[in-house]
Order: sequence, then structure tokens, then C-alpha cells
Amino acid sequence: MSTEVKQKESLFSKKNQRLLSDPFNDNNPITVQVLGICSALAITVKLEPAIVMSLSVMFVLAAGNVIISLIRNLIPNRIRIIVQLVVVASLVILVDQFLKAFAYDVSKQLSVFVGLIITNCIIMGRFEAFALGNGPWKAFLDGIGNSIGYGVILIAVAFFRELLGSGALLGFQVIPDSWYIANGGFYANNGFFLFPPMALIVVGLIIWAQRAKNTKLIEEN
Repeated sequence: MSTEVKQKESLFSKKNQRLLSDPFNDNNPITVQVLGICSALAITVKLEPAIVMSLSVMFVLAAGNVIISLIRNLIPNRIRIIVQLVVVASLVILVDQFLKAFAYDVSKQLSVFVGLIITNCIIMGRFEAFALGNGPWKAFLDGIGNSIGYGVILIAVAFFRELLGSGALLGFQVIPDSWYIANGGFYANNGFFLFPPMALIVVGLIIWAQRAKNTKLIEEN
């Protein structure tokens, strides 16, 4: 077997593939690890900011994981948290400036929550739990997998909140005007979906559905 084939097998082995797949279900950052809940409550009123936040976290986590992995043997243990904060803060500043330059309206909607990516428990948790003990490729896959797992939940919550709360998605009207009671129809938007408590309820329903489907996630009494 050639060296090239061996390298491909190591890069895309089942173990490495699990770094991408586990955060979708068995080890989802929000529904299993219960991390990043604050952003799920704060920026999921509309689908657009939820998508932008998901992509921002993906960039910061994947790039940060790789950077921390590359310098892991050079970081003194006593200042590792400071180094991690410097890395994530630098990446967040890049994201913030990029959004202000190319997506200013979305940047205004996200407001301070872009900056709060620095304190996102998912990012610091993956730095500590994975990037410090693994190579760059595995760290990259772990960052992509966890950020996608995080983003899927954020987007799902925002989808239901915007659709049922305002009858629109990404600013486009989805529910026909003829369906509304004011126009002789049968439907009315549920304004409760636009309030933060509904985000927690939707996340709770997703967690319930996930555990009903995957019984091994149910905690033993």
C-alpha cells in the first residue's frame, strides 16, 4: 500500500469521521453538552442572524482549534487560558470587522453577541478538551463538527421562531396573506415566538425529540 493511500486513510478514517458526525447527535454542543444556550436564546428571532452567527462560530472554532493545536507544545500550562483568549479574541475581531464591512445590517442585528463569541463555552471547551491534546487535522475536524452541530440547532430554532412568529423566512413572506384572519382566513402569527422564553421551549422540544430517538442519551437515575 502506497504512502499516499495510507495518508488518505488516516485523514478520513472512521475515527476522524466521527469527529464530524458525533456533534450532530451523540455529543451535540447545545442539546447534549448544554453549551452555547445564551446565543440560542438571543439571536434566533430571525433566521439570517442565526446563520451568520453559525458561520462566524465555525470560522472562529475551526481556525482557533488549528492554531491552538499547532502551538500546543509551546504554551506554558500556567498561561494556557490567556493564550486561548488571545487567539479567540483575535479571530472574533476579524469576524466583527468583516461583518461591519460586508454585512453591516446583520452586524447591527447581532450587536454585542459577535463579541461574546469570545466567551462562548463551546469554543473554550474545545480548545481545552481537544485542541491542546491533538494534531491540527483532528482539531480542524473537531472544530468544524462542533460548530455545525451548534449551527444546526441555532438555525432550527430560528426557523420555527421566525416562521411562526412573523410568517416569514429570511425576510420573505412565506405564509400567504389569504390565510390570515384579517383577510378572512384562519391563521394569526404567534407573537410569543418572538420572545426569548420561546427559544428555550423550542430547544427543550429538540432535546426531548433527540432523547426519544436516541435512548442512550437518557441519563440514568
